[in-house]
Amino acid sequence: MRVLIVGGGVLGTMHALRALERGHEVVHLEREAEARGASVRNFGLIWVSGREAGPDLEVAMRARQDWERIAADVPELGFRGNGSLTVLRTPAELAVAEEFVARPDAAERGTKLLDPAEARTLNPALRGEMLAALWCEQDGAVESRTAQPALRAHLAKTGRYSWLPGREVRDVGEGWARDDTGERHEADVVVLCTGAALGGLVRELRPELPVRRVRLQMMQTDPLGETLTTSIADGDSMRYYPGYRGAALDALNATESQPQVAADNGMQLLMVQRVHGGLTIGDTHEYDAPFAFDVHEDPYEHLKQRAEELLGRPLPRIARRWAGVYAQTADKSRVVHREQVLPGVWLVTGPGGRGMTCSPAIAADTWQEIDA
Repeated sequence: MRVLIVGGGVLGTMHALRALERGHEVVHLEREAEARGASVRNFGLIWVSGREAGPDLEVAMRARQDWERIAADVPELGFRGNGSLTVLRTPAELAVAEEFVARPDAAERGTKLLDPAEARTLNPALRGEMLAALWCEQDGAVESRTAQPALRAHLAKTGRYSWLPGREVRDVGEGWARDDTGERHEADVVVLCTGAALGGLVRELRPELPVRRVRLQMMQTDPLGETLTTSIADGDSMRYYPGYRGAALDALNATESQPQVAADNGMQLLMVQRVHGGLTIGDTHEYDAPFAFDVHEDPYEHLKQRAEELLGRPLPRIARRWAGVYAQTADKSRVVHREQVLPGVWLVTGPGGRGMTCSPAIAADTWQEIDA
């Protein structure tokens, strides 16, 4: 078939990859010269730890395997199965982790508790105080800022893939779409992966879309000067990821308050090292639109302090800071919103913070549903 993919982020690019794997021809449109949304404004984490048991974890586990397979063909993705350590600094955090590793799916996630000496053997850069650390072997990372161009270069080798940036789709119908240059693109199937761009055409097609926008703030340092052998999370991440829910987390939330700046900004610390040695550190969560146009300094100061506490050393210079917006299903237990909005026209959006992790499996499921 001839397939038209709208949206050059990781979700759209993975839908293009899956279509080509099925033998289709793909035309891929992106309104910007290059993807500039959540697909590049993230950690590049392939994050299995903390996924809720059920469809969320199942999709994440399939996607983790897919990323490793795809990276074998596209080494420029910078994929590494480096795992993660969630640093536990209080008895209540430790209790959440103990409850988590006692669950039946702990082995599937590759999780186990490590004492401080074991954690530092696995990641010598962790010199700060801790009671223990939660290891998740299945977590990984890719280079988010370069993943899409690397994937597109791979897709182009098929001879069945065309990349058309700087084209915003203004109208769509059964078997066609028209972009803002006036060009009409014929296609058997159109897949709209528009990310957090939920107005315009998307609103016309689906006025009451059950998806909301979420804003975050992140930063990146100069090279650390040593290797961070795993990705890092702090105990606040257990407040955020639904896989940790249970009696121990309820007790943590009841007995240990986050610092006010963390609570006000929905914060957790995640930290991953880029291939150039710098650290990507975040993040915050803001849900009430309209969002501010500027970034706020207090959350950055909190993240910097927390990262330095875990590493037991000063951070390198902060090289850049940024904000981003992603789309999340209103029912956060749903992995993605996937809907046929017109005959032959599908809208796929709202994976939230799991977009980079789950996009290969989400795309495979789309084509399974289309059955083409």
